[in-house]
Amino acid sequence: MQRTAARLGGPGVAALAAGAALVAAPATAQAAPATTVSAKAPADVNPRDFVLRRGADRSTPLRELNGRLRRSGVDALLRASGRARMGRGCAKPAGVPAHSLVYCFNKKDTATRSWVPQGVTTVSDATAGERWAGGVRPILVSWHDSGKVRLTFVDPGRRTYRHVLLVAPKMEHGRATYSDIGIHAGGIAWYGEKVYVADTRHGVREFDMREIFDLSRSRAGSTGHPGRVGLHHGKYYGHGFRYVMPQTSSWEFAHGRVGARCRGTGPLRMSWISVDRTTSPHSLVAGEYCRPKWPRGRVVTWRLAALAGGGPVRPSWGAGLPADRIQGGVRTNGRWWFTQSHSGKRGTLLTTRPTSRGWSKVKRRTISYGPEDLSCYRGRHRIWTVAEHANRRALWAFRARSCS
Repeated sequence: MQRTAARLGGPGVAALAAGAALVAAPATAQAAPATTVSAKAPADVNPRDFVLRRGADRSTPLRELNGRLRRSGVDALLRASGRARMGRGCAKPAGVPAHSLVYCFNKKDTATRSWVPQGVTTVSDATAGERWAGGVRPILVSWHDSGKVRLTFVDPGRRTYRHVLLVAPKMEHGRATYSDIGIHAGGIAWYGEKVYVADTRHGVREFDMREIFDLSRSRAGSTGHPGRVGLHHGKYYGHGFRYVMPQTSSWEFAHGRVGARCRGTGPLRMSWISVDRTTSPHSLVAGEYCRPKWPRGRVVTWRLAALAGGGPVRPSWGAGLPADRIQGGVRTNGRWWFTQSHSGKRGTLLTTRPTSRGWSKVKRRTISYGPEDLSCYRGRHRIWTVAEHANRRALWAFRARSCS
């Protein structure tokens, strides 16, 4: 099949017609440009669809919240009283493969059907030295609960963890407050001080590790009244959570609107995200979860350094995905891993590389039930994911030699 290419969106980016994909060579020696040969692939992927622009300014409510609430660092919240202890015995019910590294949540968090874990990222994504201030090495997990989102900070060394409520700051009647964030939070990516959370219909929400508030140590804060969030009668609440983390910014698609289902064209449905520190510069990776009867999903990358600015951010690479029902994906040293869900059955791990003619032969391996987002922990050559289903729930990692 003949392919035609039109140069768009900057150097190294092209939109390929006739069933191929947006391509640009990633900045690694191992990775070749990817095209898509699947009949379900987008007929014409336009780089313009993936241009990001910064969202609404939130500096005014954030500034007031900083004046009224006491901030906490990551190390402090991991050391403070009230942490949950990791459980045991979750590997077998979750169908975790042998020889995996496994952490279990406590009985309550393993069994709950209200909160569902989704995204995973680690300190290895955040820093080159894979260690945060105070010497901690956290793993982060996002959860959604029909209208709320929490972020779990896991301390593997102490086998404890802490939930932090994510909130959206705003001005209301001339005063700063905040509200719940009603998104799926299907993927998270920690890079430097920033935490990026996937927002399926809008793009990426941005949070800052320096903007975490401890309500129990704030005169204007309260950990009571679980039904309350935001400012009520002069006090700030967070559904009973001790810590709240307000959104500091966002990145939205500059052109078009995200559809209610996969279309194969237009802005990306931001189902999952990850970090690739093996490219130069480092990359933010995002992809779509698309059902079998929908057009095949797409995967796109952007330069993380560009997200530090305020101008439009253009994609650096993209392609149609090699399969449907992709729940998470990560790239390191040119190799890709994807998780694929199968409803009540155990999931599949897909491994492949892009080539000049499409994806190379996909290797498949049966893994846990409900596998979700992926994150490469470079120093330990392991890739983390989380099994989402109640009573089949586990935070676990498998060995991956090229995750380095």
